[in-house]
Amino acid sequence: MFSAADHEHMARALRLAERGLYTTSPNPRVGCVLVRDDAVVGEGWHQRAGEAHAEVHALQAAGGAAARGATAYVTLEPCNHHGRTPPCVDALLAAGVARVVAAMTDPNPLVAGQGLARLRAAGVATEHGLLENEARELNVGFVARMTCGRPWLRLKAAASVDGRTALASGESQWITGPEARCDGHRWRARACAILTGVGTVRDDDPQLTVRDVETTRQPLRVVVDSRLETPPTARLLDGRPLLVIGAVADPARVDALAARGAEVLLLPNADGKVDLAAALAELARRGINEVHAEAGARLNGSLLRAGLVDELLLYLAPSLIGDAARGLFDLPALAALADRRRLQWQDVRQVGADLRIVARLVA
Repeated sequence: MFSAADHEHMARALRLAERGLYTTSPNPRVGCVLVRDDAVVGEGWHQRAGEAHAEVHALQAAGGAAARGATAYVTLEPCNHHGRTPPCVDALLAAGVARVVAAMTDPNPLVAGQGLARLRAAGVATEHGLLENEARELNVGFVARMTCGRPWLRLKAAASVDGRTALASGESQWITGPEARCDGHRWRARACAILTGVGTVRDDDPQLTVRDVETTRQPLRVVVDSRLETPPTARLLDGRPLLVIGAVADPARVDALAARGAEVLLLPNADGKVDLAAALAELARRGINEVHAEAGARLNGSLLRAGLVDELLLYLAPSLIGDAARGLFDLPALAALADRRRLQWQDVRQVGADLRIVARLVA
């Protein structure tokens, strides 16, 4: 159905979309290439929420007349609703585009096929499904938020080969090398929020900011803290946005955290702990597409037990620490090996001296 040229132009559109990896939140990452008479006449990508979409940038680059009769290759179905910007379908129709090829339909219920349907009704040839898997991978968080009502949760951890993240004393800096740590900051930068637990705040006093790569925005920092025990001296309370999610109403502690600029949200479950599913649903409501979790074994285990982890990002150092050290996940003992949690490898590669594994939970 699709030609070699179609594949080439959509692959270019995907590369353009990747340029918005750190900036488009809460919007999806989208690229567009305009082709007329086998020549590229315009291209663009969505750069920031509230600004022009990829199709508009491509049409502007084409300069008007060159777009008439062209094919638009776009990584996501053009929108057909008014948000902070006008519908891209209107712009494509006004420009006289003859054909639109979308990598995937938009999972947003406000679009969900309506953009392509309106183009077809106006006489524009439409197709979709070209490099769809690649397009979905680029926007796994947006798709999850639109279809599941929660963000995509990526759980990052660094450990020795024997699965230990820190000594029994809590010492953990540094198990992995500088290249792995820099790579981890790239994954932080693409996330909309960085999640940790109060235990990590107390033990490591992290900043949870993106520092080793260039970015124009910092993700929201989120602390799961049932009893609101985040120390008032924590470096997280440095003026950047911080959301503390607790479970126990304690006005004095709420006021102390609020005085340092933190927002406190209480989401208790029946056991007096933070309702993690409700917490992720709230983050989705706020437009969070991807959550990057960097926590200790206890919160890691709780997220896994609740079925909220979509992907593991593991950095394994070529070292052994021993059984007395802290582990990766606090999980209950299994009665049978058949009950083990299965993973599917997505990517395995060496980063500096360390091994990086990206794996997904098998349903």
